Amino acid sequence: MRPKRPRMSGDDDASGLRRGLGLPGAVSIVVGTVIGTGIFLKTALMAQLLGSAAWVLAAWVAAGLLSLAGTLTYAELAAMMPQAGGPYVYLKAAYGKLPAFFFGWKELLSTKGASNAAVSMAIAIFLTQLLPIHVVWTQRTLHLFHESVTWQFGSQQLEAIALIVILSAINCLGVRAGGAAQTVLTGAKLAGIAFLVIGAFAFSHGSWRHFFETGSTDTARAAGLSAFGAAMIAALWAYSGWGDLIIAAGEVRHPGRTIPRGLIVGIAIIIIVYVVTNVAYIFALPLAQVAGANSTAFPNAPPVAARVAAAFLGAGGAAFLSLLFVVSALGTLNGGILTGSRIPFAMAQDGQMPAALADLHPKTRAPIKAILFLGAWACLLTLTGTFDQLTTLVIFVDILLDAIGVMAIFLLRRSMAGAHRPYRTPLYPWVPALYAATLIWLVANTVWTNPLEVAGGLALLVAGLPVYLYFRTRDRRRPGLTRPEPTTV
Repeated sequence: MRPKRPRMSGDDDASGLRRGLGLPGAVSIVVGTVIGTGIFLKTALMAQLLGSAAWVLAAWVAAGLLSLAGTLTYAELAAMMPQAGGPYVYLKAAYGKLPAFFFGWKELLSTKGASNAAVSMAIAIFLTQLLPIHVVWTQRTLHLFHESVTWQFGSQQLEAIALIVILSAINCLGVRAGGAAQTVLTGAKLAGIAFLVIGAFAFSHGSWRHFFETGSTDTARAAGLSAFGAAMIAALWAYSGWGDLIIAAGEVRHPGRTIPRGLIVGIAIIIIVYVVTNVAYIFALPLAQVAGANSTAFPNAPPVAARVAAAFLGAGGAAFLSLLFVVSALGTLNGGILTGSRIPFAMAQDGQMPAALADLHPKTRAPIKAILFLGAWACLLTLTGTFDQLTTLVIFVDILLDAIGVMAIFLLRRSMAGAHRPYRTPLYPWVPALYAATLIWLVANTVWTNPLEVAGGLALLVAGLPVYLYFRTRDRRRPGLTRPEPTTV
């Protein structure tokens, strides 16, 4: 006998999830998840590539407008099919179950699981700078493929696990609790960045002459299309994460209105924050100091944001930036837990993951088992020390599946021509075509410049194929099976 579904109210999605996210919560997910570490680090690399303040700002604006094109496209799909899982749902509708499974597999294994682990470890590292309590209980050096990999277990790993556990517990209380936490963290993050910007303009003794400087031959390459494209890729990394709201579409109130507004308002806020913050960086510091900040070329230098904070806070600048980084990264981690757990939930509803992951708590309507599953996986990755490698491998797959996902709008405009669309992408088909073409160019560029990364990303997808075949074979052996509805925990 099938377990009874929790009784739904008018605020519930058809899957049983509670639609508890209004516009403030939706905007907070977009802003709070996207603004993480990139705004504090990436400007140095972009200054090295372009050697001009004006071109650095242009790259931030161009990457923001490209992200806006993506949000305008996905907003139509999310408003038409406002279900948990986001792109998983659109890929399944346009292409079938296998591409949808590959998206969910990638999100679960690395994009959400590994990134949540990486963010929690980064927070623990910065907490050590604020509270210098760092203990290593055991450490081993492993030799793999002619490389040395150091594994350790200590206080930082426990702090990272504790952060995942605490935020997972908050999200188990329901989407309203998780959304409220995201709103608070996002507000604190924006307040900290505003303090950094105001301090840079008011107290750093900067100069507008910095905007007319050019980089030296040691720190700048000849500016051109390839250099601008590389700078845009760096900026796009800092813009990534806006799609998390789409993944949580099944819990957004009035999704036909709220999702498009949340995406557009969120990206607009991010573009303004990023551009204004970079103007503050360049005003406070000469371009040579911006280009010489922490990056691959200068790994031991302080981040550009730390240099700006030190320009008006002195010795306390490093502590302030550490605190700001912690608050910023907590918002990213909470957003990753809130939205990431909806991927295994949607896959379980579709029979591509264990059915228990589709269970909902009868009161909070939270997918607690999916939240705990994702949290346990992220905690495990903090212990392995391999999450950096996983997140590196998935970059290519992220771009590839995003390109395939955004092209679903062209297929669904034909196959679901009569579907109700509360929101339509403006300037269709040019906006989605521009976004898809740019992503395809990035895919081709990655194949050419980083073949090893491409091979690793494709291997990551292939590793999920046995899991897909297992669940597909299981269903074929039970031909009369009806997909179970979400049940109470």
